[in-house]
Parts: sequence; C-alpha cells; structure tokens
Amino acid sequence: MNPRRSDTWYVVWHVVAWVVSLFVIASLPSPTIAAEPGQFVVSPVAEKKLNGLPSGPLYWRIENFPALDQAQSAAAASPTSVAAAVSGKVWLFTLGQKGGTTPGGTKAAEVGPVPVFAAPEYLLRINHASGPPNSKTPVHSHPGSESFYVLAGQVSQRTPHGVNRTDAGQSMVGHGPDMPMEVSSSGTTDLDQLVMFLLDATRPASVPAKFE
Repeated sequence: MNPRRSDTWYVVWHVVAWVVSLFVIASLPSPTIAAEPGQFVVSPVAEKKLNGLPSGPLYWRIENFPALDQAQSAAAASPTSVAAAVSGKVWLFTLGQKGGTTPGGTKAAEVGPVPVFAAPEYLLRINHASGPPNSKTPVHSHPGSESFYVLAGQVSQRTPHGVNRTDAGQSMVGHGPDMPMEVSSSGTTDLDQLVMFLLDATRPASVPAKFE
C-alpha cells in the first residue's frame, strides 16, 4: 500500500472523528446553572417638599392620566400632588382629604387615613419597588409614614406588630415614624408596587433598624 495514501486516510479519519465528537457534545443537554437570588429593588420616582399639611384626615389619592405632561400640569397646580410614569402608566399622587378628584384623571385607588406627625418640613416621595418571590429589604425605618399600592404580586410588611400582606390591586397603610420594618415580595409572581411616603424632610429618608 502506498505510504502517502495511508497517511492521507489517517488524517481524514481523525478529522471525521473530531467533527462527529463535536456534534455529539453539542447535542447533549446543557447543564443547569443556578441563578443568583433576585434582589428587592426600590427606586425613587418623584418627590415634593411641603411647609405644612392639609387639615383633617389625609389620604393618598392615586389617579391615572393619558399623558405625563397632563399629570405634571395637574401636579404643578397642587401643592400636595406629584406625577410620575411607572410600569407603563402615568400616575398622579395627591395627599388630601378623602373623596377628591382631579380633572382629566381616572381614580385607581384611595389609601388612608395616612398617619400624620409634626415636622419642620415635609417631603412627599413616591418610590417604585419590585422583586421576585422571597426577595426582601433589610430591616429599616423611615421618619414618617408609608403606604403601598400593589400592581402585581404580593407585598408583606413585617414590623414588631406582626406581618401584613397585600395583593395586586389592593392597598395598605403603613405605620407612623421610626417603625422598624422588613418589606418582602411574598407572592408566587414578581412584585410590582408603588410606595407613597409622607416624611420629615429634615431627616434621612431611610435608616437601618433592628427588631428588638
């Protein structure tokens, strides 16, 4: 047999074997890689400072608008309103007496009564919070009160008074200033929620805390 021809077949055989091995490896199922645990994400979206509060029991009125510029115009005309675009919708948040309406808006919820307190200056702040099931915040407190409106999933708020849960389409009023809390996504789907704060503007908006 021609030695050169034998060498050629030897090379061809190895190339074919290498191609076949690549095909076999590519056809094997990919190994499952464990994903990093999801985080509870909180983002401020709008805020406004106040020198004083309206009289009487106060509620957060949550309304939708067709366009952001319309909601911003309404917020500019009201000292206790803030506007934001969150989760694919335009929102107007107004702190005021129960039962109010804003021209051009469609009411989504009314949350309250909101715990009030004395402060040299107040801050209205709107946060957007989200996270996969079982994600949670560190234990913390705020110099004021917070209220929740859940768009999707379920939120739980743990305090020294126990645990309160709220589902999609529902709202919840939190506690007064300096209450230690842990907030978590406690449903079976991702949490998507709006958080409305009335805070003492002269203090940090959030600080670490402990359960005694």
